[in-house]
Order: sequence, then structure tokens, then C-alpha cells
Amino acid sequence: MSRESSKKFWNKEYAVPKHLILSDDPAEDLGTFSRWAIRNAEWFPFPKGGTAIDIGCGNGRNLIGLCKEFGMKGYGVDISDIAIQQAKKMGVDLPIVWKVGDMSDPLPVEDQSADVVLDMMSSHHMMKAEREDLLKEVLRVIKPYGWFFFKTFVMDGDMHAKRLIKDHPAGEENAYIHPKIGSYEYVWTEDKIRETFSPYFKIFKMNKSYKHVTRDGKPHKRRTISVYMERIRD
Repeated sequence: MSRESSKKFWNKEYAVPKHLILSDDPAEDLGTFSRWAIRNAEWFPFPKGGTAIDIGCGNGRNLIGLCKEFGMKGYGVDISDIAIQQAKKMGVDLPIVWKVGDMSDPLPVEDQSADVVLDMMSSHHMMKAEREDLLKEVLRVIKPYGWFFFKTFVMDGDMHAKRLIKDHPAGEENAYIHPKIGSYEYVWTEDKIRETFSPYFKIFKMNKSYKHVTRDGKPHKRRTISVYMERIRD
């Protein structure tokens, strides 16, 4: 799916949802992460006046939740004009900069300026080279000992993902073209997550969702993983 096609799809989806279950409330997974980080981090992970970045922010609900709860500043980027319009409306009067843009574009923020970076069900739409460029940007902007909350699709124990990759291959390992949406989607494995991120981050937790199957054992929906990571000082 080209950038323009992707933008058109997500604008339509945020205007009249067919595939997404949209909410104005922050995701439960983010709340679970923030409570865990407060209990376990060596110092407070969400400092007042600090900066949070949300890559693929959608309607802004997660970034807005962090900024409201902890008094942080924010930067959110999403390809959808409609999503950013919704974010601006919900986040009015909050110190958040919203931008319509592609996740593969460089982030217009200073080096080592972010206390928290979110990538929640966003970068799996990016191809391998784009994911590698995004990681370089995350490493550039996040502070030493800053937190990266990463949520994505995971292959381990997911029959549905394996079938999609077999039946609708995208020409890259562990990737497929979604048969209904037409979008590229990459599926991580736990081993690949460790291989990719452990040189730069201390990985504290990897929480997988349940195996979603019907009563007769058929795959029902995709499995996700939430990863709690702290940036290692170079």
C-alpha cells in the first residue's frame, strides 16, 4: 500500500470505523505499563514537564492520557488528517504538538529529548528498511534511561498469523498483505524483538495477549505483545 493509499484508508477508517474499535480512553495496556514503570523504575519515569512521543498516535488518546495524568509535554504524529483533527479536539489546551506525517519521516525533535516513546500497533505497517530507520530515530530522540513502550503483533503461538503469511505473502520474511485491508503487516517473534532491541534497551517485560481461538480451536484474531524497555546509556 502506497503512502497516499494508506493515508486515504486511515482517513476513511477514522471517519467511519469498519476495522478499528475506536475509543477516547487510553489503552489498558498503556495503563498497565505506566503503573508497572512507576513501581519499578529507579526514578520517576514520567516527569512533570518531560516529553512523551507517540509514533502513529491515531486519535491521540494514549498521548493525551500521559500528558493529562503526569503533566508532560507531547509530540504525536499520524498519517491520517482525520485522526490528527480528532486528537487536536480531544487534547485542546494540552502542551502537545500534533503533526500529520508518515512514521518513516524524521522526527522534528531534539536529540535525547524524550522521556517516553510509544509505538503502539503502528510500525508493523512499515517494511524492513523503514522499521530500521524508525529505530534509529527512536534511539536518537530518547534520553538515556528513557522508556520505550512497544506493542505489536507477535508470531509465537498465533496460528492466524502463520496462515496469513502462508496465504498472503508480502515478499519479506514474516510479513503478509492483509486480505481485506490490502496493507502490509509485519509480525515479530520474541526472539526477533530481543535481537533487535536488546543492544540498545534493557528489556524488562514482554506481555503476550491470550491465544484467540474459537471453541472449535480455529484462530479468531491476532496475538499481540507489549514490551517494556529502558534505554541503555551508550
